Amino acid sequence: MTGQNSYTKEELIECGMNGLRGPGTAQLPVPPMLMFDRITKITSDEGAYNKGHIIAELDVSEDLWFFDCHFPGDPVMPGCLGLDALWQLVGFFLTWSGEPGSGRALGAKEIKFSGQVLPSAKLVRYEIDIRRMMRGKLVLGIANGTMYCDDRKIYEASDLRVGLFSRDALNAGAM
Repeated sequence: MTGQNSYTKEELIECGMNGLRGPGTAQLPVPPMLMFDRITKITSDEGAYNKGHIIAELDVSEDLWFFDCHFPGDPVMPGCLGLDALWQLVGFFLTWSGEPGSGRALGAKEIKFSGQVLPSAKLVRYEIDIRRMMRGKLVLGIANGTMYCDDRKIYEASDLRVGLFSRDALNAGAM
């Protein structure tokens, strides 16, 4: 682990450009696909399962790119972007934990949407509880995630799965 327990937007963009630990380590997407502005907390021994916990935030403003195109005249943050943020955070956790490879979302067991992010919102908060990490031929993280909009729970996802793959495995089509 890096010993670092929070990250600024600039540090997250640097991770997107060069990997958290340099080439060969998982990268985050860069804006506009980076779906959070900061990680306020990341730990390896907290959370619902005492195996890791992450809290990240996105500042909402009416000029965010997706409001203009989803949907014209009825702007809302696409649910898939919130879900992608949860996967991004699980992948970040795997690399932060010292594992090599490039991250790929592999699925989720159950996803529930019970609210939406509108341009009038102020803050989206994501919380991830790591359930399990498998370190073998494939590095796999399994977590539960929750998304809040202005402190109201609006998305829940169970068994979010993210794997880390070598560049050779990805080039061979493995996933």
